[in-house]
Amino acid sequence: MYSNGDIFVGEIIGTAILILLGAGVCAAVTLNHSKAKASGWVVIAFGWGFGVLAGAYTAGPLSGGHLNPAVTLGIAIDTGEWGKVWIYLLGQMVGAMLGAVLAYLVYYAQFSANVSGNVKDKVTSAHQPTPTLGIFSTIPEIRNPVANVVTEVIATIALVLPILAFGLTKGLGESGTQTLIVAFLVVGIGLSLGGPTGYAINPARDLGPRIVHTFLPIPNKGTSDWSYAWIPVAGPLIGGALAGLIYNVAF
Repeated sequence: MYSNGDIFVGEIIGTAILILLGAGVCAAVTLNHSKAKASGWVVIAFGWGFGVLAGAYTAGPLSGGHLNPAVTLGIAIDTGEWGKVWIYLLGQMVGAMLGAVLAYLVYYAQFSANVSGNVKDKVTSAHQPTPTLGIFSTIPEIRNPVANVVTEVIATIALVLPILAFGLTKGLGESGTQTLIVAFLVVGIGLSLGGPTGYAINPARDLGPRIVHTFLPIPNKGTSDWSYAWIPVAGPLIGGALAGLIYNVAF
């Protein structure tokens, strides 16, 4: 249905919008000298949901708006159509990295002043730097690889299985309501299941920005935590695959 070129461009644009708004809301809540500083988890959950809404609606006419390798994998397992999977994945990774760079540029002044205290004192301030990795990628509250993987698997099933099932509801796709419902689903997952790991539920969403964080010239940015990076990739991929299998068997 979609050409290779349209899929690639659509997934780049849609995923870039998703990450721009998602990383953007994390930056707004986290960084000092942001007007939204410390506004909380509910704001972050809705910011990511609106990122999904904007990105998926934008990419929809070009690629169907997957924006997530776990979604692409679940659909491929359900349909048996694998020929275009690599194009979706490549577009999603490029888009995720682009979106992370754009979010950094929007908050460039705040990143440059990334210490507690007055902006003028940023060079000599003895205060601790504001953390930055959590703006780009997920960090578990309790570092337990087995528990963290299980959390990501379950949360991703809670995302991908409903997405597949929505296709059975006549009229949702044609009316565009399906994308709106998915956006609210992402908000719900963030509020209900996001506490343990920060709910990556999307390998590109975590890996692309983590790569960007590694190379960006952010003052006092600290580690990019590559020892944890496999979990928000493996967990969602396992969850997406299981969702596709469950859907195939049950529906």
